[in-house]
Amino acid sequence: MATVTTAVRAKRLGAERRAVSLHRWISQPPPSLPHCRHFSILSSSCHTKYSYDDDSNQHFLRRGTLFAAGVASATIGYYSASSRTSSSSSSQCEAPSSSMKHGAPFPFPPPHNREVPGPRNIPSRHAQLANLQSSSRSSPYDVLVIGGGATGAGIAFDAATRTSPDGDENQKQKQLSVALLERGDFSSETSSRSTKLLWAGIKYLASASAALLSLNLLTSPVTTLESFYSEFKMVFHCHQERKYMLETQRHLTNWIPIVCPFTEWHIWPPPFGHWLFSFFPVLAPLVFKFYDGLSGFSCPSSYVLGSKRAREVFPQLNEKDIKYCAVFYEGQHNDARTNLAIVMSAAAEGAHVANYVEVTECISDGETGKVVGVKALDRISGKDFEVYAKKVIFAGGPFTDGLRELELTAAPTGSSISGKDDNNNNNNTELQKAVHGASGSHIVLPGYYAPNHMGLLDYNTSDGRFLFFLPWQGSVIVGTTDKKCEAETLPYPPEDEIQWMLKECEKYLSHNLKVRRSDVLSAWRGWRPLAADPNAPPGGQVSRDHVISTNPDTGVTFIAGGKWTTWREMAQDVLDKVLSENNEYATEDHDNSKGKSEASPIPKCNTLHLSLHGGKGWSESLPVQVIQKYGIEQTVAEHLVRTYGGRVWEVVELCRPTGKRWPRHGILLSQHFPYIEAEVRFACREYACTIEDILSRRTRLAFLNRDAAEEVIPRVADIMAEELGWSRKTKAEQIRAAREYLASYGGRIPHEDDLEVRLLTHEDAMDVFRDIDTDGSGFLDQQEIKDMATRLGRPLSEEQLKSLFDTMDKDRNGRIDVEEFIDWYNDGAETIFKGGLQRKMTVGGEKWLTTRKKGGGGSFLG
Repeated sequence: MATVTTAVRAKRLGAERRAVSLHRWISQPPPSLPHCRHFSILSSSCHTKYSYDDDSNQHFLRRGTLFAAGVASATIGYYSASSRTSSSSSSQCEAPSSSMKHGAPFPFPPPHNREVPGPRNIPSRHAQLANLQSSSRSSPYDVLVIGGGATGAGIAFDAATRTSPDGDENQKQKQLSVALLERGDFSSETSSRSTKLLWAGIKYLASASAALLSLNLLTSPVTTLESFYSEFKMVFHCHQERKYMLETQRHLTNWIPIVCPFTEWHIWPPPFGHWLFSFFPVLAPLVFKFYDGLSGFSCPSSYVLGSKRAREVFPQLNEKDIKYCAVFYEGQHNDARTNLAIVMSAAAEGAHVANYVEVTECISDGETGKVVGVKALDRISGKDFEVYAKKVIFAGGPFTDGLRELELTAAPTGSSISGKDDNNNNNNTELQKAVHGASGSHIVLPGYYAPNHMGLLDYNTSDGRFLFFLPWQGSVIVGTTDKKCEAETLPYPPEDEIQWMLKECEKYLSHNLKVRRSDVLSAWRGWRPLAADPNAPPGGQVSRDHVISTNPDTGVTFIAGGKWTTWREMAQDVLDKVLSENNEYATEDHDNSKGKSEASPIPKCNTLHLSLHGGKGWSESLPVQVIQKYGIEQTVAEHLVRTYGGRVWEVVELCRPTGKRWPRHGILLSQHFPYIEAEVRFACREYACTIEDILSRRTRLAFLNRDAAEEVIPRVADIMAEELGWSRKTKAEQIRAAREYLASYGGRIPHEDDLEVRLLTHEDAMDVFRDIDTDGSGFLDQQEIKDMATRLGRPLSEEQLKSLFDTMDKDRNGRIDVEEFIDWYNDGAETIFKGGLQRKMTVGGEKWLTTRKKGGGGSFLG
């Protein structure tokens, strides 16, 4: 088995230091040249691969086009942290080659954070690491989980709360010891990038029905019925798990009504390619009632809105075209917070959990070849250690196959997964893939695009996808797209996906409500895994539901697939399987007379009745109690209770006085957002280690408004440096890394290397012209040009303003009409003002800007 040597680790550290120095150098381009930095770190769940690219300063002016774009990229170096290299398989979507691939969760030397206490009655991160390092071959954990997303956290929570199935309820003893390791922050990948819904799968109900009512029912009746049953069962289980979340975890979830508008009574071509769905506008009320019934009518009841009433409750809807609207309900949550609540709940129950711990190798038994533990690297302290366990479970989501590669060196020779044959020769057989990624892009628009209490579903988009339009934390989330693509660690959203969603948004919205490209406050994409069992007989199908598979040679089990809604069910299923395969447990008593050893029943799952972190002490009146005791502003108090539940008192105890008469406590991190400085301090207690942890997951600022997140980086750095004992050097490195990571989110400005922009048409020019013509006169004057330059962040001096205006004003009449504006815009001459318009006033549409397809998105609705 390969060993991570001191030399390799020294090489890694040296490469990281050289990268920081290189980044400092390339961050200072000559002021006269455009410059795109490329500082990328490509991560998988198991190994981290670092590459550092410098885009050379080559400026290509395209005469007659809207701006000078294009940079020649030269590779400076490549470094791999693993001891062997692996070739990446081809994908249907390219990885972006621009600066959009900036950063990774922690791309610099270990900061050596000092110890801070954990939340009340939960060990600190330092204490958790000490516990993890205490395991041994003679004293292993019962279960070791690799992956700290929703599924992995759920497994740890389930295992930590399992009790003996017999005896008095009050005297049952916990049966399992469990550990969980996560390479980055908890939920730093797929689990924090969903559509924020706990949905029960109405799309899958429709697709299953369409398949059942097809000709396949006649040609392959058995297969068709089995497929329908499997799909219907999945939807039914989603309903049950949604009910559990909305009733048991009320401090983390809420119901949201979703309007489904109909502009015609008959649709052709029909949704899902089946003629029956052409009558969906007529059948929708009955369909949604049936949907309610699948959860035992535990959700608020669906209903119908007439066109007039629909415009009253959803004033942004198109005034003329709506026939009526059907309204149904789904669950909604803050996905990253729910994930962290599951992790903290597991820790409170005795699980040993740690983020920023990267698994570098599997440890196998020399005789049996079974995996008995892992070698791990704490990326915060830089220390290596080993963790031993009877059972190892991989829960890496779309990165599961990367984790499975670790078995190559641990598996016995000649096995199905081993990299060597029976003669101990390398056979170079590639790992049989179990997981294929499907990515989904989302954009965030200002809150005025939808009422704050109701969302919208477009069930029949131009390419047949579902598109949700949902209010969330004061903004509006639009998503998701659906395209198979290799998973990446950064949330880079392809520009063509952003453009598609902007165009789809306009379908049902009022014609007076213009959806602009510059309204995109943030954008991201996440990947969900489409899984198949590599250890199953040939012909296994890719699953919409979760897949659990155990490698018979190594004994390692992985779980992949599923949905956010069913995290608890997935955790129960995988543990039941793992424990039933353990010699210590059996699903039923063995008969000793038949020569079988006696075994006890597997420990009982209890999660269906347990409230998560923050549930204890929560009540609907809790915000009022917080306001009355601490003098906190109402929107802040409501946000804190919605996020931390009964743990809110631990947060407000860390609040410092504002120095104002009102609010007395709760210093805001950013205006117009309810996040306060005390949350940063509390996040350090909940194992936050980097600035990016705060911006992306402990608060959701990066997901809501990338520009606002960038503005608060210095203040967040100051607070974390105070809490974690950072040196000036570490603080500077943290700030640089956070800015690099935030650059991988989309925002108001399209990224240059995603765009090929051509000449303005008259219609496009009118859009830009109207934005500048604030008084609606039909002409531009000097003051309007000056105001626009200021809005673009490129203010003009009086001399610059006069020179620019004279250039545009061809007939010298002191005002600029549309034709003069178009002639100036398309003359090919480059100016600072024109460059600002080109980058910031991009209109959502396909006439002004075209895109090179850089990759895809996928469907991850929760």
